[in-house]
Amino acid sequence: MKQRSKSRGGSDGGGRVDLGESQLRSAATPAGTPSLEAVQKAGIACVKRLPAYLQMLRVLQGEGHEYVSGTVLAGTHSLEPVIVRKDLAVTGIAGKARLGFRVGELIAGIERFLGWNSQTKAVLAGVGNLGAALLGYGGFENLGLRIAGAFDRDPSKIGRWVQGRKVQPIERLVSFARHGGITLGILTVPASAAQETAELMVRAGIRGIWNFTPVRLSLPEGIIAQKEDLAEGLAVLSRRLRGRTSS
Repeated sequence: MKQRSKSRGGSDGGGRVDLGESQLRSAATPAGTPSLEAVQKAGIACVKRLPAYLQMLRVLQGEGHEYVSGTVLAGTHSLEPVIVRKDLAVTGIAGKARLGFRVGELIAGIERFLGWNSQTKAVLAGVGNLGAALLGYGGFENLGLRIAGAFDRDPSKIGRWVQGRKVQPIERLVSFARHGGITLGILTVPASAAQETAELMVRAGIRGIWNFTPVRLSLPEGIIAQKEDLAEGLAVLSRRLRGRTSS
């Protein structure tokens, strides 16, 4: 009697798929989880490195770089250039002699390979406790949202990597958002900087602002703002709780 073999990432005969799901969990990174197709094609090690390349490429794009070499990416991530070249080969994007890879093409190629090209990209301004927590929230990708860049004014935070994103100077937000075609901004700055930062986002082409500050923003017509007031929500909850305990 022949024993039925299991297909890769397939069913165990009872309709349950677990190998692929296990691969997917192993390939998760702070910047997001790649598609199962990418994991099965390139392997876990490769797809775990691709998001790191992608974040650096977005930084370079925001700085106005048109080309990047595999050697530069290798040095940034402490890898051998041959490993980077093999990783990037899975995207199908070819580099040019003495120039390297076009940054925009490589970003698009990595996003397409990882299955991230159909998601809404956002920038986040204000990498404090709340901003860092939002950067680390993995549930956003299930909602079709990817935070592509993080920005702050604090010199002590700039250059640090937080949840898979390199914190960039707030002055680079405009060029970063414009180059990336990003239209959603997440505002987690101190209240004193909220209006100014929101205006910066508008200049960057941001059309929707998710506002986590207590400030009611004054914005041009056509700009959509969603305010999430944590203090207001806590006040409502506390009042309802007191009403229940006193009855």
